Amino acid sequence: MKKKSPWAWVPSLYFAEGLPCVVVMTLSVVMYKNLQVSNAEIAFYTSWLYFPWVIKPLWSPFVDLIKTKRWWIYSMQLLIGAGMAGVAFMIPTSFFLQATLAFFWLMAFSSATHDIAADGFYMLALDEKDQAFFIGIRSTFYRVAMLTGQGLLVMLAGLLEKATGRIPLAWSIIFFIIAGLMIALALWHRYIFPYPASDKQRTQQTPREILREFGRTFTSFFQKKGIIAALLFMLTYRLGEAQLVKLASPFLLDSPEAGGLGLPTADVGVAYGVIGVIALLLGGILGGISIARFGLKKSIWPMALALSLPNLVYLYMAYTLPTNFILINICVGLEQLGYGFGFTAYTMYLMLFAEGEYKTSHFAISTGIMALGMMVPGMVSGWIQELIGYQHFFFWVILCCIPVFLVIPFLRIEEK
Repeated sequence: MKKKSPWAWVPSLYFAEGLPCVVVMTLSVVMYKNLQVSNAEIAFYTSWLYFPWVIKPLWSPFVDLIKTKRWWIYSMQLLIGAGMAGVAFMIPTSFFLQATLAFFWLMAFSSATHDIAADGFYMLALDEKDQAFFIGIRSTFYRVAMLTGQGLLVMLAGLLEKATGRIPLAWSIIFFIIAGLMIALALWHRYIFPYPASDKQRTQQTPREILREFGRTFTSFFQKKGIIAALLFMLTYRLGEAQLVKLASPFLLDSPEAGGLGLPTADVGVAYGVIGVIALLLGGILGGISIARFGLKKSIWPMALALSLPNLVYLYMAYTLPTNFILINICVGLEQLGYGFGFTAYTMYLMLFAEGEYKTSHFAISTGIMALGMMVPGMVSGWIQELIGYQHFFFWVILCCIPVFLVIPFLRIEEK
């Protein structure tokens, strides 16, 4: 393998992994809201886009079998770039909703496949020492992608909306920029990636053998001790957050007459995409410190409370409709800080539950169930909000935080 510094490709690889995900899941919500799509349609259709991540474990073995991880990575990045350009071309059309959703589906499947290949390549191209060193770097640049997608790009879209006076044109420009960025990243990675000797097409296993092995790992997952409590925990831990995340940006954008705060698009980029993401990062760091010091068993209750209680700030804003932008930023930051802190417990539990003979496969299945727990509640969240209004909706979100506290006492948490 020709030696190339990981600094040349690890940061850009995980930026490229995070960007399409945040575009599909978050930026699309803001775009559709500004293009006058209803909350029910936004929540339903964008939640469906979680589906590729739900079923990602089903085709991950074939990424190992066909071609190399290196090939999969830059091929998916090119495909994602083409999908971004497709969205840009379709936004000004009269059938933009159906057309852009088709391209978002393409990008979602491509992005899920890219995740599989990128994580595999990371392990093949780096030795254990470098893997440990760069794990923080890859996480940081994934978060930088989040900051870019739901912060900087939303702010730029807001500025373009004002400058051009044409909302569809502004969002077309945004997606052309992202398309160019993804294609540039693909070309960069095609050039700079090393060629690990172990990154080669596997010919010794047939698809039938891989399917048989996957069947064994899948069956053994559902034979684990405490599986029922584990599944309930995976599906209910983010039950409230799964609905809140789909309506947070529409609430900030909607007019006071519709029950929202009436913020300009650029201000939403600052509040949710900059302040919110920074608070999310800080919460994640504090969560990691807490688990490292006290362990998951002692931390899980306060972390579950931290994930749930800050949702009260949206209930407060829905009833008071504050106009002070600093106060709005504080409220959004508090909710995201609690979410980042509480989500750490969820990730740690999935890792502990996956321990055993099929650790990697079982963790992949767990993350698929995690995505399902976000997809299904998110699909109905917009319909619920339109039915009962923002005030009652945020009260409903708080009620949805209760089930996980009934499940936690039954969890098996085995820490070393």
